[in-house]
Amino acid sequence: METLRVSGTSRPNAIAGAIAALLRSQGEVDIQAIGPAAVNQAVKALAIARGYLVGDRIDLYTQPEFVKLDVHEEERTAVRFYVKGIPAPIAPQG
Repeated sequence: METLRVSGTSRPNAIAGAIAALLRSQGEVDIQAIGPAAVNQAVKALAIARGYLVGDRIDLYTQPEFVKLDVHEEERTAVRFYVKGIPAPIAPQG
């Protein structure tokens, strides 16, 4: 499974494109973000990615959790989003 690392300066549209591509091809992706700005960019990217996947009738499901990462020999707490592609519900015809 691919792991995308998001920083506070990551562009949400670019991350969303990567999320959508990985969900189309692999069905799942891991996203890691350290710090509030990075988590904000990751959440924005998830929302944008949902829009990118509408035409493919794919929605996404995510489970966020805290994880410990070693960054430059220092332990840091990150938010990890396990993201899985799921079939999008069919809108009722009215």
